[in-house]
Amino acid sequence: MDIREALAATQQLIDDRIEGFLPEPVGHAQRLLAAMRYACVGGKRVRAFITLHAAEMFGLDAEPVLPAAIAIEFTHAASLIHDDLPCIDDSPLRRGVPSCHIEFDEHTALLAGAALFVRSYELFTSIRDERIPATAIVRVVCEFAQATGAQGLIGGEAADIEAENTEPDADTLKFIHTNKTGRLIAASARTGAILAGAEDGVLRTLTEYANHLGLLFQITDDILDATASDEQLGKPAGADQSSAKMTYPALLGLEGAIHRARQVATMATAAAEQLPTPDLWIGLADLVLNRDK
Repeated sequence: MDIREALAATQQLIDDRIEGFLPEPVGHAQRLLAAMRYACVGGKRVRAFITLHAAEMFGLDAEPVLPAAIAIEFTHAASLIHDDLPCIDDSPLRRGVPSCHIEFDEHTALLAGAALFVRSYELFTSIRDERIPATAIVRVVCEFAQATGAQGLIGGEAADIEAENTEPDADTLKFIHTNKTGRLIAASARTGAILAGAEDGVLRTLTEYANHLGLLFQITDDILDATASDEQLGKPAGADQSSAKMTYPALLGLEGAIHRARQVATMATAAAEQLPTPDLWIGLADLVLNRDK
C-alpha cells in the first residue's frame, strides 16, 4: 500500500467513526454540540494517520488506539476553530466551507473549540485494553498536555500573534512553527508509539522524524499561502501577508523557503530510514513536501 492509499484508508476510518465519539446534538446545548460536529468534518486526517501507523509499527492494531487518534483530531479541529476567529486570523473559510464562527456564531465557535479540547482528554482516559498499561496512558496524557498548552501549541499561537508586524527572525519563527504545528504532529507519533510499548531508542528516532515533518508541514503551508489559490487551499490565500505574519517566505524569500523545505524533507527522510517501517514515513514526508493544498 502506498502513502496515498494508506492515508485514504485512515481518512475513511476516521470519517466513519468520528461522530460516534461526540455527543448527539440534542438538548439544551444542541447548538454547541452541532458546532463541534461541524468543525470535525473533512480534513486529511494526517495526525490520526501518524498516531495509528506509529502504533501499528510496534505491533498494536488500530482499534485500541482509535480513541487517541480521534482525540488528536479533536484537538486539531479545536485549534482551527480558534485560529479562524475574528480576534486571531479572522478567516471566513475553512476546508472550503464557512468557518465555524460564520456557520454558527463567534461565542458558539469559541465554546465548541474549548469543548473539543476537553473531549480530547476524555477520550485518552477512556482507553481500555489489556495490551496498554495504565502507565502508558498517563504518560501520553501528560505529554499531550505539554504539547498543546502554553509551552506547545497554544504558546506557539500566542507567539505567532505577537510577531505580527515585526521583522522576521529565525529564532522566533522556529519557535512559532515548532510549537504551533510541530508539537502536535510529534505528539501524534509519540502517542501511538508509547501506547504500543515502543522502546526509548526508536521513540527518539520517531520523534526526530516527527519534529522534522511538523516543521516541513508549516514551511509548505507558508509557501502555499503565498502561491496557491483560495480554491486550492479551501481558505483565503495570501492571509499571512495581509496580516503581516512571520513566515519562511517573509524571512528567506519564496525560493529560500522552498530550498529550506527540501532540506527539512531530507532530514525527515534520513530519520525515517532508521525506523522499522520506513517506506510510509518517507512517503509521507515526500507528500507533505510536494502538496498543493
